[in-house]
Amino acid sequence: MSAQGNVAARPLIALTGGTGFVGQTLLELCALRRLPVQALARRPGSDGADPMWIKGDLADRPALDRMMQQAEVVIHLAGVVNAPDPAQFEAANVTGTMAVIEAARAAGVPRLIFVSSLSAREPGLSAYGASKARAEMLVRASGLDWTIVRPPAIYGPRDKEMFELFRAAKWGVVPVPAGGRASMIHVEDLARLLLALIPSGPNVSGQTFEPDDGLPGGWAHPDMARAIGASVGRRPWVIELSRRTLERAACVDGWLRGDKAKLTADRVGYMTHPDWVCSPQAAPPPAVWRPRIETRGGFVSTAEWYRRAGWL
Repeated sequence: MSAQGNVAARPLIALTGGTGFVGQTLLELCALRRLPVQALARRPGSDGADPMWIKGDLADRPALDRMMQQAEVVIHLAGVVNAPDPAQFEAANVTGTMAVIEAARAAGVPRLIFVSSLSAREPGLSAYGASKARAEMLVRASGLDWTIVRPPAIYGPRDKEMFELFRAAKWGVVPVPAGGRASMIHVEDLARLLLALIPSGPNVSGQTFEPDDGLPGGWAHPDMARAIGASVGRRPWVIELSRRTLERAACVDGWLRGDKAKLTADRVGYMTHPDWVCSPQAAPPPAVWRPRIETRGGFVSTAEWYRRAGWL
């Protein structure tokens, strides 16, 4: 990896969210590239293993300070994606991001890569998107050398969100929001991008990027559902659901699964928005990163991982 600005070729990375879906893939890539990592986690792995685990969370300032020691860049992945109470989005995504910024500034860590969400484009649609938009404002005002990444729908091994659609496809019926289009990205492509953004430079510093799989115009929801169906060897019946129907389904999911419900009223708010396609103007510079994983093939390999793991 070439170095730009003040970031070394093999920088020490401070990482939040290392035990999550994206974080685990990122750590695997760091291990392959022999990049040193200090990762924050409530339940860390074995001491002395790669990465160096720091026990704590975003509300634990001493733990954040330890994570930042001698780091040259912080990749901030941690956050809450789904919650029954909007206050949880605020605490994790906004207050937590402020805590990361303050710890980075105190330790003299110059570079911050913040993983936001495409939903921050439309903060009025959901409490989640609003919290990510507020967190972005903090990052931009931080005084650090920052880059913001707004991924679209992320899929790949270990993912429990898109897995619901793979499981539904195996059953032969896939419900999707009526109308609209969305972009996709494989978790490995996203992890490669985050590492590619570590070196600072005029083409990445102070920029907000919307990476995707490279498909112009994104995916119509029914096409995405059929592609997932093909990955599990089925031709599923694709049902396009109205917002009102999804709101009723969210009530049922909340009644059945309580705080563990995957479909919430907040999630319905942004699921039913017609345009979650990444802007070509916000794509990362091709010299820095390009997607490698075509989504249909990525769905197939993801389904294979689910089978090996016993999920399907």
